[in-house]
Amino acid sequence: MFVDQDGNIYISSLTPAVVQINGRDMKMSAADVATLLKSLPPNAILRIEVVRTPSAKYEAATTGGIVNVVLKKGVKLGMTGSINGGLQQGKYGNQFLGFNFNNNNGKQSSFINFNYSHRDSYEKLVTDRIYASDTMLSQNAFTRYPANTWFGSYGLVFPVSKKWDIDFGTSISYNDYDNKTDNRSIIKKISTSEIFTDNLNKVTNDGTTTNFRIGINGKLKIDSLGSEWSNDIFYNYTGNKAEQVFSTLFYTPLFATVGGDGVNDNKRQYYNAQSDLKLKLAKKFTLETGVKSSLLFFRSVANYFKQSGGNHISDPSRTSTFHYDENINSLYAQGSQTFGKDVILKAGARLENTNMDGLQIIPADTTFKIHRTDLFPYVYLSKKIMRIAGFDLRAYLVYRRTITRPVYDQLNPFPRYVDQYLSETGNPSLRPQFTQNYEANISVDERPLLAIGVNDTKDIFTSVIYQADSSQSQAYRTYDNLGKNKEWYLRGLGAIPPGHRYFFVVGAQYNHNAYDGLYESKPLTFKKGTWTFFTYHTFKIDKRSVITLNGFMRLKGQQQFYELGSFGALNSSINRKFLKEKMIVTLSVNDMFFTNKNSFTIKQGSVDASGYREADTRRFGINIRYNFGIRKREEGTNMFNVESPEKSN
Repeated sequence: MFVDQDGNIYISSLTPAVVQINGRDMKMSAADVATLLKSLPPNAILRIEVVRTPSAKYEAATTGGIVNVVLKKGVKLGMTGSINGGLQQGKYGNQFLGFNFNNNNGKQSSFINFNYSHRDSYEKLVTDRIYASDTMLSQNAFTRYPANTWFGSYGLVFPVSKKWDIDFGTSISYNDYDNKTDNRSIIKKISTSEIFTDNLNKVTNDGTTTNFRIGINGKLKIDSLGSEWSNDIFYNYTGNKAEQVFSTLFYTPLFATVGGDGVNDNKRQYYNAQSDLKLKLAKKFTLETGVKSSLLFFRSVANYFKQSGGNHISDPSRTSTFHYDENINSLYAQGSQTFGKDVILKAGARLENTNMDGLQIIPADTTFKIHRTDLFPYVYLSKKIMRIAGFDLRAYLVYRRTITRPVYDQLNPFPRYVDQYLSETGNPSLRPQFTQNYEANISVDERPLLAIGVNDTKDIFTSVIYQADSSQSQAYRTYDNLGKNKEWYLRGLGAIPPGHRYFFVVGAQYNHNAYDGLYESKPLTFKKGTWTFFTYHTFKIDKRSVITLNGFMRLKGQQQFYELGSFGALNSSINRKFLKEKMIVTLSVNDMFFTNKNSFTIKQGSVDASGYREADTRRFGINIRYNFGIRKREEGTNMFNVESPEKSN
């Protein structure tokens, strides 16, 4: 997997994966998901499940696959717990402290977690944008991101009968941040270096994010063959409230300082209910079917003001009120049949009814509605080839159709202030994009050793930059449907079997994208190939000490229409057990050579820009965890699970 600087996670394609927590969709933007994951305690994650080609059982909006973060729910024996604390230091530092407590009396188990963390980091962004034949806007922005986060969770698992189990869980996180940006901007003539404008823009975003989740799941074991019926109800609330203050100090020419301020208040409520039935029938046939319904309500209110003639007056260009409601209803059915000893055919389809209603009340009454019903087929054929290191080596042929819907922040027309030359806004007229995926692979334990595939996408939407006025110094970043895209990918992976002191996985992936459409009403043709290399190593020094090394490298990368320079990161950790293995001390270093930074260029339509981006990625850390009570038995190692066992903070 690869995680970009904006928090998007990529598995095989250059389309971000959907992030789930305990198998539940969060229906949140990438930034909100990243904030939520950062609030988790360092030892809260039990495992990370990767679903590369989700079947009809899963929502159709999973073009890039699924990353499911499974949180710990306690152990099976007695009363146990742990206290953990640590820090990471880069240019700025992170510190965290927390505890968890688990109790199991043989019939029911419960857990409680609490964690506090202080996080601090920075981002540096340097850009040069040519917006006239002999004129360049050069900007050097430095942003600092300090934040304090509190996280708490509680869960209870208990049987109703011998066959019924109930799983209840709830959690809350509160994030308090105060981000500050200093951005030096110079407009000059390229041929003579004559400076037309030189100014310093300051922006402060001081706000809070509250996330509350509660869910209950019931599972009925129908028989001893594995047939089961599960039902799940889930609610998620997210509130973001931030005060933004911005000002511009002019050096050339000399002007009075200008600025403004505003408050942006967003509230999101998500309800989900689903029921899934799996039946193990005669003659090696498995039937799966289910229904799901979800409701999303998003409300955004932004009130902005500006300074004019010494007066504090309303700014109608940034003041807005936006309401967005979404209802998705779906049902699916799929069957799996085993022929002979080693051939499996699985086929199914998912029917989804989408209802999206958006209403902008201020500054103008603007509405949009999308009501449609779509069918998403899925089929795969699998055959066992051989057995290696205790795992089945199988060949797969997979076809599926998926959808990518715009999320609320991509639809919200509110123009968020970035600096005096750039704003960000959603596009309420965005349409969903549809992708057909074809793949052939050879896999071990459902993890491809070799895979080749193609994603054929229609009506693709992506992030774009448009010029905003006749002078072209003003630009805005938004989203737009551009046309179609065909992505070819090739992935290979190799490993040595586990069981000895040393174990490694190494792999490579090639992606080639070809866009064909319209950009600023002009023909668009864009082709780009990207290589990604990744590796994971672990070495058991002795019975109590383990050292790990993992990293990735991306050559001539791509992010939407940005062409990126080569970048990557190498991370390492060593942990040792003390006090009869009750205390674990981990020393770590992330991005040890400070290579997870990149240059970029974009040349599309009237936009011609280049730049450089870096963040506070090189960090040295220490984590101490003390376990008390009955020690949990360690899980076995999966030779093809290449994710690092350490959670990066």
